[in-house]
Amino acid sequence: MSVHIRRQRATRQAAARRRLVVSLGSVLALVAALFGAVPAGSTPAAATPLVQGSVAQYGVATQLNVPVTMADGTVLRADVRTPATAGTTTPATGSFPVLLTQTPYGRGGVEAELSWFTQRGYITVSADVRGTGTSAGSWSPWAPIEGQDGAALANWAAALPHADGKVGLYGGSYAGINQIMTAAAVGPNSPIKAIFPLVAGNDLYRELVTMGGIPDSQFMSFWLTYTGISHMTAPLAEALREGSTQNILDTLTLEIQHLGGVAQSNLPILTGLLGGGAQAYDGTFWQQRRPADMLASVVANGVPAFLVGGWYDLFQRGALMNYAGLQNAWAGRPVGAPMTADQPVTDRYQLLMGPWYHDPRQDPTLDLPALHLRWYDKWLKGIDTGITGAANPNPLHVKELGTNRWLDTRAYPFTGADPTRLYLDKGRTGSAPASANDGGLSTTAPTANGSEWISWTANNSPCTRSTAQWLGGFIKDPACTDSNTARETGTGSLVYTTAPMTETKVLAGPIGATLYAQSNTPETHWVVTVTDVAPDGSSVPLSSGALAGSHRAIDPAKSWYAPDGSMLMPYHPSTQATTSSVPTNQVVRYDVEVFPTFASIAPGHRIRVNVTTADTPHLSATLTQTPGLLAGIWQLKSGPANPSSVTIPLAPASAFGTACTSVCP
Repeated sequence: MSVHIRRQRATRQAAARRRLVVSLGSVLALVAALFGAVPAGSTPAAATPLVQGSVAQYGVATQLNVPVTMADGTVLRADVRTPATAGTTTPATGSFPVLLTQTPYGRGGVEAELSWFTQRGYITVSADVRGTGTSAGSWSPWAPIEGQDGAALANWAAALPHADGKVGLYGGSYAGINQIMTAAAVGPNSPIKAIFPLVAGNDLYRELVTMGGIPDSQFMSFWLTYTGISHMTAPLAEALREGSTQNILDTLTLEIQHLGGVAQSNLPILTGLLGGGAQAYDGTFWQQRRPADMLASVVANGVPAFLVGGWYDLFQRGALMNYAGLQNAWAGRPVGAPMTADQPVTDRYQLLMGPWYHDPRQDPTLDLPALHLRWYDKWLKGIDTGITGAANPNPLHVKELGTNRWLDTRAYPFTGADPTRLYLDKGRTGSAPASANDGGLSTTAPTANGSEWISWTANNSPCTRSTAQWLGGFIKDPACTDSNTARETGTGSLVYTTAPMTETKVLAGPIGATLYAQSNTPETHWVVTVTDVAPDGSSVPLSSGALAGSHRAIDPAKSWYAPDGSMLMPYHPSTQATTSSVPTNQVVRYDVEVFPTFASIAPGHRIRVNVTTADTPHLSATLTQTPGLLAGIWQLKSGPANPSSVTIPLAPASAFGTACTSVCP
């Protein structure tokens, strides 16, 4: 009887562990989908067979939970997968390059995609970032020590049995940024020979944490909460699958320690950001985590990089800035400067920019595994896969929104797109009859001064593309993502529209909006959205930008200007020292950075600028900003005295005539 009871108890315990694994797996799948890891058990899209390059011919020999000791004694944990003789788990003869990824979302989540590369002749290593998973230590998002850890892991991986000493870095989102940090920290003549940062940022403060000093409460609140959850659930799920009671208890003990570290890290970031504390400004914390400042070191260390970004991604701005920064560093120019039309470029640094949100794998036409493989085969195995050289002379590859064209070009800002200043003008055009003002937008400056009222609102319609964009694009409704009309009415919205285009134009690059306004409050919030208006009146959002009035100060040395002196891409320092209250009852200038796009505007279509005072749920005021916004009623000015305008790069369709054939879908 006692044996029977013990068997029943063991059966119930095993079933409970299976139920818990399923529940934890559901949470992990959501977090992994949102932030760049393929959920455990899923398989990457089948790669297109290559004329040249690695093919699937190996099995996989796996070592789990391998300890790796860092310089300060902290032990990280990694899984190692080695090519094996086909049909066995015995390591194959010969030596192989290594692909390394570092993730805070649980290293088990990348098992399927890394095994795909192992079958093609790569040793793969997945490591938990310190303070996450089963790695010891304390976690702080993108802490500088992660770059040092990455360098140590790369050196360790290069010396693994069967390794040939060459290492490539792999991963997207957080892991993509981690690649840049590692490639910058590793030093010259390192084992790292190539990186492939997928949807990686350039400036976390300006792209992820805030937009123009207004907190990204939608993304940051969600992300900081769920990273804390994933840090515990991922390793616990792995321990439960393994089934050892002692392993489960050891893992639980470690994760309780991690939970305390996450609380000490994530909670101050969130409360500081939303409360108007130090994290709400571009201070030391965010400056230490700025990939832009690491790009020169990546180039100096001789590490080639293939970047992938999306026009609707969280890092819509950052992908292009990373490309320009790497090319500038290679050419000996300032990293943050706009590229010039005639500067030399190199195929060592490439960008594929497509119509994607935060997970380009949602596009069934994009074969990311094959693209990765071509890059790694070139730099780690010396195979000519046509991804560099004469077959690919233009290293900037972009999808033109609104058409089926994939194009190759070289410089950012885009050569051939002339910055065109369009002036806001009071008066009804008939193109937006439901709007409060229905104003005009023209290259001709208005001759009469105008003033239009707009009121601050804490919330406006969430039915917009920005809601989907800053949730990674994983929850979206075409009725909202493809239409801006819900935002174009009411007292908190003003609309300015051009006459119909007489020929196709390409709107290509960063956009600068210069607004002159008078307010009755010591704080203002401005959101500028640029749309493509079709003859039937539909208004498709192309890009947006925002600015808190208190963050209006400009750093001229870091801003980009059009030839006529108008603002093309303003740079706001956004430090505590440079922010200041808005003078009330005076006309004040605000320069708003609107993130870049690349879109075809067809004949008969119009360009529209929609000015609002909120972007719900993407942006929300800090606790310190909110009192200065209450009861805000502002006057947006136009005319010769206060020429509010937007500077938009426009080009004829023929300006971009080189079709992308080497790497584009």
